[in-house]
Amino acid sequence: MKAKREISKALKNERKEAVETAIEIKQNNLEISQNLLEGRFELYPENRRRSVNKVIYQSQYFQLVYNLNHKSLAIESKGDLIYSAIPYDTGRNYIQKASIEAILHPNETRKYIESHENNLKKYLALSIFQLTGQRVALDSNEVENAYQQIFADPLFEMQVLGRLMQHDETGPLSANLAGKFLHSENRKTGISPYLAEYLKFVVEVTQNLPISTDGKNVHLLDSAYEQTKDNVYLDQSKNLALSSQSDLEVGLENLPAPLKVEIENIQIAEPIKEVVKPLLKSDVGNQLRNLRKNYVAHSQNPKDLEQYFENVHSTENNNKINVISDIDSQDGKLPFSNPNFNILVGNISDSVVLDSKIQGIYVIGNHELSDILSDQKIFSKSQWDDFREKEWFKDLVLDPDQAWPKLPIGDNSFYELIKEELVQNYPKMKILNNESVIYEGVRYIGLTIPVALAKRKKELQNFIAIELKRLLAQDKQIPTVVVSHAPLFNEFSMLSPKSSSYNKSYKCSHREILDLFEDFNIIGAIHGHHHIPASSGQSKMVKFSNKNIFVVCSIYSKINTGFELEKLLPDTNMEKPLGLKKDKN
Repeated sequence: MKAKREISKALKNERKEAVETAIEIKQNNLEISQNLLEGRFELYPENRRRSVNKVIYQSQYFQLVYNLNHKSLAIESKGDLIYSAIPYDTGRNYIQKASIEAILHPNETRKYIESHENNLKKYLALSIFQLTGQRVALDSNEVENAYQQIFADPLFEMQVLGRLMQHDETGPLSANLAGKFLHSENRKTGISPYLAEYLKFVVEVTQNLPISTDGKNVHLLDSAYEQTKDNVYLDQSKNLALSSQSDLEVGLENLPAPLKVEIENIQIAEPIKEVVKPLLKSDVGNQLRNLRKNYVAHSQNPKDLEQYFENVHSTENNNKINVISDIDSQDGKLPFSNPNFNILVGNISDSVVLDSKIQGIYVIGNHELSDILSDQKIFSKSQWDDFREKEWFKDLVLDPDQAWPKLPIGDNSFYELIKEELVQNYPKMKILNNESVIYEGVRYIGLTIPVALAKRKKELQNFIAIELKRLLAQDKQIPTVVVSHAPLFNEFSMLSPKSSSYNKSYKCSHREILDLFEDFNIIGAIHGHHHIPASSGQSKMVKFSNKNIFVVCSIYSKINTGFELEKLLPDTNMEKPLGLKKDKN
């Protein structure tokens, strides 16, 4: 038995050393790539007046910019090219991602569209109605002809693919459907010529610089990334990102001939006339500004439209350790099933969900509070009497959005009562209200942080420090993952600094927290709360307190029923316990 433990320990140390070596190689190669990019600053005179965002590559309409503060890359329009004449069109990132996936995997993306045929025909019928006022059946000639036109124009097909990706991740679309789904109307939007210029640029820049892009995110390439297929610290799928190593032969065959020739020759020429002239701000900017100024929004809440569309994706999930949050279920049940270990990171229900089968751990989010109290039978219990006169409690019942910044810090007894109610709804889940459990050799600490209380940061971080110290106890060796609905602080958040929800003051400034992370084997942090699309990335590695720590945020959508955490965890070489072992501390 002793020999077995020693072998297990040796294997674990060997794997840890291999991972650390891979990370060191990756960091060294990234430093070389960064030096190469920074060496391009002098090529563009405008960088002299740009203190943060430096241009490192550009064409007539696009440029690749390097942010010195965040050491990040982004492809952006130079300002004159208009993406879409549709007011407040939010589909650009999805359409750019779709265009890259379409040239990398044309057969798979065509099947993706075809799998949505019924949903797509509903969009087409609605588009015809919005345009003409005429109601048509889904099996009508008008709808069938419009459906076939999608596949006759490759740049329009990419757009429809992007719209369907957006539909699957954020919910049904409702505004300006004719411009999005009818070919005749779409030609007036300027999106196809924008897309042609975008594709020309991304292919050229990825051929000339060591970068990859999935249509939104841009990453520096390094040899560790390219060679280590199962690097446990990277979740970006290589086959969904365009780089110099991408095989474009099949995908380019579907493009308009002039665009295909330009991309194959890696030359940026004049806009392609066959694609339609691009819309430029210098030509039509005033007209579009007036259109937007007088625009009356007529979009509807996606949740209200879900019932009219079918979910074409599987609701079964077999992740070994499945991370998901922010489901906000509206129908009293979970929209997926997983027979293994689940980590529910809060905001699971807006309809008092009951599930007797799901197992794993669950941390409390802000929606759990208002959801539990919405049940009149529960609300009438005397256990809430001590809180009924609190302003935040009244708001939870009458107007929850007003309650969030007023909520008590996570050690309040109110949360224990919420936990007791959740236990009744999920009998096989361990509801962690500032508690911990051990599963397969990894300790999970669940802290109750329903919202990011940036204006009460000192109070919140004192709570985090006290609870972490108590729950970590004396065991400094066991791999530990901290789970909370809202992120602990910015350093452990997947939220982009560019987001309107980002608060730069919400950073760690507590010395004891830094010391705890340095002294104990804390390997990761999981959060939800910020509705970050899974397509934007669900995990990353950060350097914190002199160590590498993973961060995970996995927001529910039709195309994301959970993130597989197992690939980020160390191999503990332990036998799987029959159930959860609760940490007595």
